[in-house]
Amino acid sequence: MAIFDSAALKPGVAKREVFGWAMYDFANSGYTTVVLTAVFNVYFIGVVANGAAWGTLAWTLALSASNLLVLVLMPALGAWADAHAAKRRLLMVATVACVATTAALALTGRGDLWLAVAAIVLSNFFYSVGESLTAAFLPELARHEAMGKVSGWGWSFGYFGGMLSLGLCLAYVLHAQAQGQAATDFVPVTMLITAAVYGAAALVTFALLRERARPQRAAAHAQTSAWAALVGSWQQAQPYTDFRRLLLCAVFYQAGIAVVIALAAVYADQAMKFSQSETMALVFVVNIAAAVGAFAFGYWQDRMGHKRALAATLLVWIGMVLIAAFTETRAMFWLAATLAGLAMGSSQSGGRAMAGTLIPAARLAEFFGLWTFAVRLAAIIGPITYGLVTWLTHNNHRLAILATGSFFVIGLVLLQRVNMQRGTAAGLNPSHDAIN
Repeated sequence: MAIFDSAALKPGVAKREVFGWAMYDFANSGYTTVVLTAVFNVYFIGVVANGAAWGTLAWTLALSASNLLVLVLMPALGAWADAHAAKRRLLMVATVACVATTAALALTGRGDLWLAVAAIVLSNFFYSVGESLTAAFLPELARHEAMGKVSGWGWSFGYFGGMLSLGLCLAYVLHAQAQGQAATDFVPVTMLITAAVYGAAALVTFALLRERARPQRAAAHAQTSAWAALVGSWQQAQPYTDFRRLLLCAVFYQAGIAVVIALAAVYADQAMKFSQSETMALVFVVNIAAAVGAFAFGYWQDRMGHKRALAATLLVWIGMVLIAAFTETRAMFWLAATLAGLAMGSSQSGGRAMAGTLIPAARLAEFFGLWTFAVRLAAIIGPITYGLVTWLTHNNHRLAILATGSFFVIGLVLLQRVNMQRGTAAGLNPSHDAIN
């Protein structure tokens, strides 16, 4: 645990607890890497949907339905977790459910559309709940001035977890292909491998991570309606002008990231004609770049400032999109993929840390529920836009990736409206009324 700097942690927080927290990113990253990014998305379009022209749109609609559930329910779950000091307890439930529904993906085969959709909707929902809850622990562990550094530890651990799951799956796929097996034989096994790694690694988190929050009496009688909780959380965030502005910015740039996560392998398959094993190798390299980006960026971010650092990553995203859209060579596409990895690790870690500096301590899970709302709204807008463009243009994936670039441009523009000095002051002093 030498990589963990005690000076970055709040008093009473041990390195082993931060290791346990970071291990949750390690645990759940296999889900996004194998299920959403590298394997099951291509399998869904080519096998489950039988390669139909509507396959890409169907995949994005399934993800969007799942993210809509998160949009509706996560603010209420976050408020409940704050009121009952139950972030850790709820995280355990979400983890068990995600592992089970990820394993259920192994039951899908050619034409099993509705089974695959149901399993994706549920597994992605529970993954998202866990992602939001683990983010809410960050401000309890890290000192305010080291939020980016500690967030970077988690994200870098996460990408190594993704590489472990993907590496095990790639080894099995290469073995299965050498034996002459078809995708319907080896893809289900990769889902079981992913679920097993997720569940095993998460045990470390629950063995080491503590619940430091105390029940919030003021929230004890909060309304349980999901929509009422969502509206209530947004109203509670009203004094925190810059946090709300960051949420709007996140909707756009995270929409672009959501496209890369959900459709990078599809783009490699459809536009660049990569094989399944080549695509998995590509995503493996992307995860290495993302781990390096997340870890290094955390230190850089704390030195140069959250806003400037996030702006730099959005510029890298824009460059990546232009290269991917116009290149005809695999070498240049590998370059674009590496840039995507570097930008993905740094922008996701940076966004989480930036939000953490603007959120008041008493409303961590509730306001991170709003952050999850923004990210999940982005995960609806981005992939559906991509799916619609491919459907309307007869599978023109290059035009679809160019449309994705516009999300990063808009996010960069909106980021300029966030005033970090004012927003940080409001987060540190809940009685402070932020000025519009």
